[in-house]
Amino acid sequence: MPTKSSPMQTFPLVFHSSPDQVIAWRNGAPVTVRAFLADVRRLADALPEGGHVFNVCTDRYRFTVSLCATLVAGKTSLLPSTHTPEMVRALASFAPDAFCLHDTDDCPIDLPRFRYPESAVAHVDGEAKVPQIDGARVVAYVFTSGSTGVPVPHRKTWGFLVKNVRAAADRLGLLGEDRATLIGTVPPQHMYGFESTVLLALLGGLAFSNRQPFYPVDIRAELDAIPEPRVLVSSPIHLRALLTNEEALPRASLVLSATAPLSEKLALDAEARLQAPLMEIYGSTETGQIATRRTARTAAWELFPDIALTPRADDAGEQTMWASGGHVEMPVPMGDALELIDGTHFLLHGRKADLINIAGKRTSLAYLNHQLNAVPGVVDGVFHMPDETHADSEPVRRLMALVVAPGLAAADLQRALRERIDAAFMPRPLLFVDSLPRNATGKLPREVLTQLIEQERNRRAALTFTVPPEHPALAGHFPGRPIVPGVVLLDHALDAIGAALGRNVDACRIESAKFLSPAEPGETLDIAYETAASGAVRFTIRAGARTVASGALAAPSAPPMTTATDTHAS
Repeated sequence: MPTKSSPMQTFPLVFHSSPDQVIAWRNGAPVTVRAFLADVRRLADALPEGGHVFNVCTDRYRFTVSLCATLVAGKTSLLPSTHTPEMVRALASFAPDAFCLHDTDDCPIDLPRFRYPESAVAHVDGEAKVPQIDGARVVAYVFTSGSTGVPVPHRKTWGFLVKNVRAAADRLGLLGEDRATLIGTVPPQHMYGFESTVLLALLGGLAFSNRQPFYPVDIRAELDAIPEPRVLVSSPIHLRALLTNEEALPRASLVLSATAPLSEKLALDAEARLQAPLMEIYGSTETGQIATRRTARTAAWELFPDIALTPRADDAGEQTMWASGGHVEMPVPMGDALELIDGTHFLLHGRKADLINIAGKRTSLAYLNHQLNAVPGVVDGVFHMPDETHADSEPVRRLMALVVAPGLAAADLQRALRERIDAAFMPRPLLFVDSLPRNATGKLPREVLTQLIEQERNRRAALTFTVPPEHPALAGHFPGRPIVPGVVLLDHALDAIGAALGRNVDACRIESAKFLSPAEPGETLDIAYETAASGAVRFTIRAGARTVASGALAAPSAPPMTTATDTHAS
């Protein structure tokens, strides 16, 4: 049976054994527990009115002090998966009293804002009393994307987090005499970074570095700057970049990885180069961390003690694994295809179709589809995550979208999407189509959608050009209102299409051409083209949603049919 924290059960804010123990390294300088608690008390006293705090501090030390101060002050943190304007509006609706706690000169969050105070505490030699926190206290709400596009809040109590993170620390061998420092390449606002670089330090009696190195040179420098033992908390994308250079790396005592499955080869390389075991962490926003594996040695995941996976049939008749027990307060369905080996081990066969993870950020296709179809001018649209391809033994996928939106320019649609979804989920490519092949029930079978995408990618490409006002062909064409001559449009189209196809099309015969509206100097023009199996090419030149010209190039072996004119319809 799942257990809930008793309202009378309390846990300390930090689990360090001494107030003089180092809890953080801030720009290379150690910070003691005593000084950290003084910063927490000072900020807690300074926080403005409002029961909910959107903590966007980029410095990991300021984020952690802010998290603890929020908790000590009786407030609750909000930890959304993205910081888009749409998500901020959803937070404001969920918690009208929310304010944004930040540490930058230019904070773009459209909420009441409070800047992290930079002044240092004058005296930290007094009593370092560690606050005791009720295990039932809601520390934070984390948000996942619901099928309707509305972010779904999941509460995290202090008891839940303590049990979860202490179990993780024990599994990783970090609950001992040796005090390691956590170096994270992932942000503290993300659930993995939140658990493994912030809470693991607070609740495991460890230290953390305030920096978030991103580039390989910065990761190497940070490893060099922090004394041993040190734990590198990273992700496959960062590890892959770090190991591309053969330069020697400082030694780590442990490497942690999450946010995406890691290949055995990359795990082996990381262990050899960093001279440390690498442990992968598995979990979800709803459950927290529930399993680990040493990827260099096994493909099987091992559940934390007291955690169980139970198969159940969902509404569609498909089997879903449910996690329960231990720190999981209520049974949770897992969004991945899992295969039980025994009571404590399982294999991960990939994510279910609707859940995607890009650059450590997780969302659902249902959420993205909702946001796409909510854009004015979109008649129909769908996001699609293709099956995996592989580069350097690592999975590579590009999220794309198909949209029916006559009259809507691509730039306008992309601008609207940026308001609604995180940049990591912007579709590349974004394909405009005449219709989507929905079946009688309105569904889009994956195989049909895949075929459509393959056809579109094989026969279509988009190119952009601009004819500058000083172009010599514009002189006298026409006085007082210059327009781009049709021959110049065709010349640009042929050059661009030839470059895209990798062949010279100058010898191709222009089978037809028509010019439907004038193009002005300096106007951005898009070329869309498609090729037939015969080698013939049809193309269209547009200025936004307006068609400027269209035409067709005959295949090299085809006989002439017509000559190009300004009025001939293809």
